[in-house]
Amino acid sequence: MASRLSFLAGFAGLCGALCLAPAASLAGDTVTVFAAASLKNALDAVNAACEADVGEKATISYAASSALAKQIENGAPADIFISADLDWMAYLSEKNLTQKDTEVKLLGNSIVLVAPAESAASVEIKDGFDLAGLIGDGRLAMANVDAVPAGKYGKAALEKLGVWASVEGKVAQAENVRAALALVSTGEAPLGIVYKTDAAADRKVKIIGTFPEGSHKPIVYPAAITSEAKDDDAGAFLKCMQSAKAKALFEEQGFTVLSPVASN
Repeated sequence: MASRLSFLAGFAGLCGALCLAPAASLAGDTVTVFAAASLKNALDAVNAACEADVGEKATISYAASSALAKQIENGAPADIFISADLDWMAYLSEKNLTQKDTEVKLLGNSIVLVAPAESAASVEIKDGFDLAGLIGDGRLAMANVDAVPAGKYGKAALEKLGVWASVEGKVAQAENVRAALALVSTGEAPLGIVYKTDAAADRKVKIIGTFPEGSHKPIVYPAAITSEAKDDDAGAFLKCMQSAKAKALFEEQGFTVLSPVASN
């Protein structure tokens, strides 16, 4: 276990844009969506619900927002990009790789500290809380703290609360937030920082604390049609993601819906 975690901790730094979902082969006759890994459960449900309105089911590639943005930059055939933060959307927008008039702030989320479901750990997340003591000889699972939104939010929160320096050497970084969740879910890490929605999607973990909103930038998921979109139904899919039925499905998974409900 220790050797695998040590490998993961070093691997994320080397991985970068190489840890890509197999998206380059997704081009076809359907809407192709590149979406942050944390959206999988909710967006799969939305995709199924929107099929009748759009006229087809979208093909969705899930990975870290950073990896997906780099793929789009390198010419991958995405019609829609949904990021877990504003930074990676801005990265593409500034390179004229999105249709700027379609950019929308779609969803909100929060980050939490999770432990395996059977864990007896408990904590009040506040300035100077003893996270290092909770981790003990184990590791803290996080998405890559330099590139992946969940990791960046988590590191920012720990720095704001004054505990990052005490745990930096205990972090096992993963290529995306769902990979970090899996380390906790399987018991390979005693604690992890993930989105609230990720925790809700896995019965093998439990939330032991929620990070205060003021400890990190607001968590916003923007969506946009890409400048190289090929499928004419991309606009219909983007609109359906803002519909009342999509809103209910996103909220069911714990997201906050930020965009106004689109009219039919």
